[in-house]
Amino acid sequence: MRVSKVALRALAGMIVMAVLIWSIREERTEIPVGSSNNQEAIATAGFDYYLIALSWSPTFCESNPQEREQCGKRGYGFILHGLWPQFERGRGPRDCSSQQSPLPATIERTLGFMPSRSLIEHEWRAHGTCSGLGPEDYFALSDRAFASIRIPASLQPDALPGPMNAEDVRQAFIEANPTLEADMLGISCKSGKLSEVRICVDTALQPRKCGKGVEMQCPRDVPLRIPLVR
Repeated sequence: MRVSKVALRALAGMIVMAVLIWSIREERTEIPVGSSNNQEAIATAGFDYYLIALSWSPTFCESNPQEREQCGKRGYGFILHGLWPQFERGRGPRDCSSQQSPLPATIERTLGFMPSRSLIEHEWRAHGTCSGLGPEDYFALSDRAFASIRIPASLQPDALPGPMNAEDVRQAFIEANPTLEADMLGISCKSGKLSEVRICVDTALQPRKCGKGVEMQCPRDVPLRIPLVR
C-alpha cells in the first residue's frame, strides 16, 4: 500500500514534535538567583527564607554505615543535607503536594554535593516540594547555596581539627565567610559529636538573621568530638 506524501509529512511532523517535547522535558532550566520567576515561585510558596543545612558526613556515617553511597567512599567532610524553606515564626513547610520527581540527570548532578540518592529523593519530597520550584531548579539552587558557603580551613576533609567547641565552630565559619554574623547560623550536635552547621539565607542566598528556632543546639563551651574523614 502506497503512503501519500501528505501522510508522510504529517508523520514526520509528529516525530519532530515528539523529539522537541522530550528535549524540553530533559533540559535543565536554570533560574538565576533573584530572578522574577524564582521570586514569584517563592512568593507563591509562602515561606520567608532558606536554611542551608551542612552535615558533617563522618558523624552521620558512624551511625549509618549501611549508607554505602555516602559512607562507603572516602573523603566527604561537609555535604549539603538540604536547602529548607523556613518561616520567621519557626520551622518551615514540609511534604507539600507534587506530582514531580527529579530526573536521573538531575540526581547525577546533585550527587556532587549531596552524595546519596536516597537523601536527594527524601530532600525533594520533604523540602523541595515546598519551595515553589520544580526539581531541576530546586537542586540547581541547592548547588549554588552549597557553593556560596566557604568551609573553614580547619574543617576541610583533609584537615585534622584540634579541640573545638560549638562556639569555636561557629566562629570559624564567621571568619571564613565575612558576611556571616553570629545570629545567622547555629550548630547542631549528636551525642557530643559535631552534626550540622545550619546557615540562614534570604531568597537570593544572602546571609540573614535566623528566624525562631534556629540556634545553638549543643553546649557552647564543651569540647566536641569531630570524627575524622576516612
